[in-house]
Amino acid sequence: MFADGELLNWFCDSDTPRHATLFDPANQSPEEAALKAKIVVEVGSKLILIGGSTDTPSDLVHATVVAIKEVVDVPVVLFPGGAHALSPNADGILFMMLMNSNNPRFLIGEQVKGATWLYENGVEMLPTAYLICEPGGKVGEVGNATPLTSPEEVISYSLCAKGYGMKIVYLEAGSGAVHPVHTDLIKVAHADCLIVGGGIRTKEDVRNAVDGGADWIVTGTLVEEYEIDLLADKLKTLILHLHK
Repeated sequence: MFADGELLNWFCDSDTPRHATLFDPANQSPEEAALKAKIVVEVGSKLILIGGSTDTPSDLVHATVVAIKEVVDVPVVLFPGGAHALSPNADGILFMMLMNSNNPRFLIGEQVKGATWLYENGVEMLPTAYLICEPGGKVGEVGNATPLTSPEEVISYSLCAKGYGMKIVYLEAGSGAVHPVHTDLIKVAHADCLIVGGGIRTKEDVRNAVDGGADWIVTGTLVEEYEIDLLADKLKTLILHLHK
């Protein structure tokens, strides 16, 4: 779908905020993921992210990527739980450093394990600073991260990411978080492309993130909570409020 380097440009080059849907291959079959992916793209989602759980095997990740790519015309990008959860058919990967982790595995260890494989398979790596914000949820626990709670912390981490040359900053409240990333944290992040995810369930959540400066809004738990016949209406409402 993209020549080398073009996906990053597409990812960061938009005058309007966009919506991405995250599918965790561990939580539904590839066939069900494909059915739901087709629906979310039809109502306006511009990106499919694949990943999440830390113990999902590559064959399931790959099967999910293949199934979804057969039915959508938007980029399908890996959101990996580690170097074990990859697919050569993905258009790219959020090549994430969990910057506020206290475990070197999530700072550079998994990245080193996967880098050669990704290069050899032509999967474009999108340099991403992944920052766990309060409340942090399961991902904060598994990633041994100290969740960010203050604007000063977000400023420092995002400027550090900028110094490393990372164009993408992802502020994560945690899958199924009781509340999304606070607007005060979103407003101060320095990034060419700012992604906000975790705990976004209402149109007010969407507006708060967009008003804070988010370029991408990610929802994932919704595709697991809603049956296919209700999913379209729920997402359509959220996506509509990206532009109001």
